[in-house]
Amino acid sequence: MPRPLRVIAASLALLLATACNSASSGGSDPTSVRGVTADTVKVGGIVSMTTASGYSKKDTDLGARARYDRANAEGGVNGRKIEYLGAEDDGQDPARNLAAARKLVQQDKVFAVSPMSSVTFAGADFLDAQKVPTVGWGTLPSFCGPAHLYGFNGCLVPTPGGTLNQTWPEGLAAVLDGSRGKSVALIAGDNDAGKFGVRTFTQGFKAAGFQVAYAKAVVPATSMPSDWSAYTKEILRSGPGGGAPDAVVSVMQTPYNIGLFTALKRSGYKGVISDPTDYDPGLLAKDATKQALDGVHVLLQFQPFESDSPAMRQFKEDIRKAAGGKDVPLNMHMMTGYMSADLFLSVAAKAGKDLTVESFQKAASAFSDTGTLVGDRALPKGRKESFGCGALVQLKNGRYEVAVPFTCYPPIPFG
Repeated sequence: MPRPLRVIAASLALLLATACNSASSGGSDPTSVRGVTADTVKVGGIVSMTTASGYSKKDTDLGARARYDRANAEGGVNGRKIEYLGAEDDGQDPARNLAAARKLVQQDKVFAVSPMSSVTFAGADFLDAQKVPTVGWGTLPSFCGPAHLYGFNGCLVPTPGGTLNQTWPEGLAAVLDGSRGKSVALIAGDNDAGKFGVRTFTQGFKAAGFQVAYAKAVVPATSMPSDWSAYTKEILRSGPGGGAPDAVVSVMQTPYNIGLFTALKRSGYKGVISDPTDYDPGLLAKDATKQALDGVHVLLQFQPFESDSPAMRQFKEDIRKAAGGKDVPLNMHMMTGYMSADLFLSVAAKAGKDLTVESFQKAASAFSDTGTLVGDRALPKGRKESFGCGALVQLKNGRYEVAVPFTCYPPIPFG
């Protein structure tokens, strides 16, 4: 080979080697960052679309898509469009949750997972170890502490040293004209989420001045009871003097709540009933469901759909567009997906044009904003405590009404 050609060949080899080394070392070249190209960011989700009980969070996916669609219509994040792959269905099964996480990272090569909404999060350790920014509904301990996992409204199930959101206890105190001398019964499913929920809400209700008369995570999580009498009898004898408590709080999902609330009402219970999941006009299509939920106070950790803030108007417009221009009944799962996507987009925007896991984490370490649908947000605070805001709505005569307006309460230490 003539000398000039040898020099050119050597130069090309050096350039190729340099490029390969840059890609393998995770440099600033966007092609070296998993899921990031010069003009796209790949994101996936994990959602319980189907479950054994029939309960579904499928609209979480629609909510996320609505927010990503608007971001893309506005030019993306620092010039990159979001390539949203949709949500994997974990069926509320731990093995499927982990499998979904592995697929999204190892096969689909996503940069981030947002939303993640399920009662199980077996994929948490894997996603954190793989340094995958993950945003979801922080109702599980996995969202409280790991470096790469974020709850869209903070950590709702903290570890000792964190804080507790007092929206539910303070809201029910307002409904009952104060907590002094009032008793509450807490019931949950026999799973990790239920046990943590009972533990945290027991402390929260006591701190708000309630007497916690009953607090058990005993309902089978994998098979819904056909007979609720054993649970209702114990609850209705748990109050002062062996009577009924002033309020029954269920930390369970809709099908379980329908069964429990129906049994309580048939037993003649006249106290306050509350849960954190049944804010969904679609549930009112069946008369039996409507009757079971009538009068129930539902905890929200976002502005009620009945509010008329600019942020709520934008949410409704985005959902309508994502639903093909149709006015679809709104539900809390849409909000879960929407705000998970919103938090990811907000942090990614602050990370700048050079989007890497490191730049995302750096942006998250000093992130804050105000006036969102979940109140004021701040990170890394949100990895140890919730953003502290919420409301209560009550179903009355087939319509949801705001019982306690969206308010931000001071958190209390959890221990």
